[in-house]
Amino acid sequence: MKFRSSARGEPRRFGNVALMALMLCSLVALSLIRARFSPIGSTGAVDPKAVSVVATEAAAAEASAVVPVEEEDKEEAFQPKVEHASDAAGDGAGGGSSSSSKPVCYETSRRSDTCEVAGDVRLVGRSQTIYVDVLKQEWKTKPYCRKHDTFALSHVKEWSLKPAGDGSAVPECTSNSSATAFVLSTGGFTGNPFHDYTDVLIPAFISAHRFAGEVQFLVSSYKPWWMNKYIQIFQQMSRYEVIDIDADDEVRCYRSVVVGPTFHKELGVDPSSGISVVDFRKMLRNAFGLERATATPSGDRWDIRRRPRLLIISRRASRGRAFMNERAMADMAGSLGFDVRIGDPDTGSTDTSKFARLVNSCDVMVGVHGAGLTNMVFLPAGAVLVQVVPYGRLEWLARNTFAEPSAGMEILYLEYVVQLDETTLSEQYPSNHLVLKDPMAIHKQGWDALKTTYLDKQNVRPHLGRLKNTFLQALKMLPHGRDD
Repeated sequence: MKFRSSARGEPRRFGNVALMALMLCSLVALSLIRARFSPIGSTGAVDPKAVSVVATEAAAAEASAVVPVEEEDKEEAFQPKVEHASDAAGDGAGGGSSSSSKPVCYETSRRSDTCEVAGDVRLVGRSQTIYVDVLKQEWKTKPYCRKHDTFALSHVKEWSLKPAGDGSAVPECTSNSSATAFVLSTGGFTGNPFHDYTDVLIPAFISAHRFAGEVQFLVSSYKPWWMNKYIQIFQQMSRYEVIDIDADDEVRCYRSVVVGPTFHKELGVDPSSGISVVDFRKMLRNAFGLERATATPSGDRWDIRRRPRLLIISRRASRGRAFMNERAMADMAGSLGFDVRIGDPDTGSTDTSKFARLVNSCDVMVGVHGAGLTNMVFLPAGAVLVQVVPYGRLEWLARNTFAEPSAGMEILYLEYVVQLDETTLSEQYPSNHLVLKDPMAIHKQGWDALKTTYLDKQNVRPHLGRLKNTFLQALKMLPHGRDD
């Protein structure tokens, strides 16, 4: 009798067992994958909107951690993203009648959030509360375009949008309107012209333009003096009275409400939105009765009115960034053929309409970097802006705030960078001081150190020979000397 060795069959048996084990593991893995990614909901499923909120916030936090100071205010993509609602209650739905609709409050840029909803809207200004029948959860927001600036937002009141059918008492209407309610704040940094336009006026135009006047502005943190300064602009955007909403005793009822304007970029509008800053400037001309849309000379070439007009933006020396040889600059510009004007837009007696008309009458505007250059919004297209950049490696600041916005406004741009022998800082510090030798070392100490040193304590005395070359360049850019 022959015996068959068992050693030959062992590898085959083990191979079969291994194959069966592999198939079993594959089935288990497929079951788990199907359970995880199946579109069929379950009671323990994670809300995809909640996941989207967390992902958005994490991405924003990561992005803000790596953005350098000089790039923080660059243009942002403004496509809506899901935005977290503080103290949210309810089932996590967006708030409309359909769970597939976009959320009530969403991010319109890194700088701005907007809340928008239609329905039975009841607004109680004194408590900064808005009741809406279609809401399924509460939303909170601060309607000002500097959402990550804690100092600015400390001067902005928070608004709540609440469901009207959650069992709480809903106030009865005392005022009804067919317009869209638009809540915004004039807290924050308002009072500085650059922030007036960048944070409030241009964003309000971006958001309100589509309503063609059928919108009522309800202004929180209302400042009467501020509104008096810009009331003509609001009257162009709306057919309705502007309301100091925090002091309002009415229960105002509307069919729809927008809370918080949309920011695009510094002193600008993204043209892909369907409108542009050119449209905004046209609206300003209508608001203030400005005659010149373009920097086209009047009369024939021998007419005195054909002389190009140059405006020097004046500042008080005590505020910093003043021209210490202002009169000499004016005389030099006059010798080149300019009709020279000097104006200070920041004096308490300055009338906004009157100063806007002065700026609009000019073909060249020159000033040291500062809020006064915001008046470029009134210059006619084809005019020249000359920004004098203070000493201290501040070219990035000049670029972000006025150089880049000028192109969208159809304004030509020149830059004059102050040298060491043109700044009063050389009189305040020894020649080997870091302030003079290494400005970037001061930059690294933070914004407060930079601002105090190079913006608040510095006045300038441009070299007339160098500045003359810049003025001649501006003159060549204008149509006044041409025969056509």
